[in-house]
Amino acid sequence: MKPLLVVDGDSLAHRAYHAMPKSIRLNGVLGLANMLLRLWEAEEPRAVLVGWDTYEIPTYRHEAFEPYQSGRVFEESLLEQLPMMVQLSGAMGFANAKEGGYEADDFLGAAVASEEKRKGEALVATSDRDLFQLVSERTTILQPVRGVSELARIGPAEVVERYGVEPKQVPDFIALRGDPSDKLPGARGVGPKKAADVLHEY
Repeated sequence: MKPLLVVDGDSLAHRAYHAMPKSIRLNGVLGLANMLLRLWEAEEPRAVLVGWDTYEIPTYRHEAFEPYQSGRVFEESLLEQLPMMVQLSGAMGFANAKEGGYEADDFLGAAVASEEKRKGEALVATSDRDLFQLVSERTTILQPVRGVSELARIGPAEVVERYGVEPKQVPDFIALRGDPSDKLPGARGVGPKKAADVLHEY
């Protein structure tokens, strides 16, 4: 059975935009097109779902914690290209998931849960380490490590090697350690090692 390829559209769009020369008009669109084509050819999935964030409407995360992701500023050129990238994904025959109040993570997590329930395999293309929590024997993360041209395959062993905890413990690990990129403070005085030690003990 061929795997389901689940793509974090915004994550790869940002990488594609910054990896391509700004002198190229629609550099982000071109970079994302190249990456999606490479993923399709290399992984030969049976289907592709691309999840997208919404910037116009606050998500339930913002309602639960007001500082969430505050202070993020995106270049105007990138913001202009994002709607085109969604259109590009659809024109390539891939399913797009985007809805006000949700993030790409929500759609990726739902797709992986559905795929595992049917005993299938999923590949998740993202640079977001929060999604390491989805890793299992059936689900592998494809993480860009050099621009958009090279991918690392993250399975359960790689999550343990990087964080010192099992994939299912990643949400608790991040809650304890915090996440500066999302403005999540974590527990006072708790870094990565202490967070892993606490989870091992308790």
